[in-house]
Amino acid sequence: MEKLSNLLNIGQEVERQLNEVGITTYMQLKLLGAEAAWLKIQERDESACIHRLYALEGAIWGIKKTLLPEKRKAELKEFYNFHKK
Repeated sequence: MEKLSNLLNIGQEVERQLNEVGITTYMQLKLLGAEAAWLKIQERDESACIHRLYALEGAIWGIKKTLLPEKRKAELKEFYNFHKK
């Protein structure tokens, strides 16, 4: 099994958090989606920020989070603002 921290945007800390919420593979992350994965992380870590959400989305797409399309970033920002604590 390949480590999630081998994906773009995913460091050891985010990998640890993903593992803690039961996400241990790329396919699990992809099938769940960035938003649902972020919500699971936020349940344990209220400081989960929008950059973590962008990082998860970028990891799924296989691109740096800074290269996400502006439309998708806007959708994620709206989601984040609705769900942030």
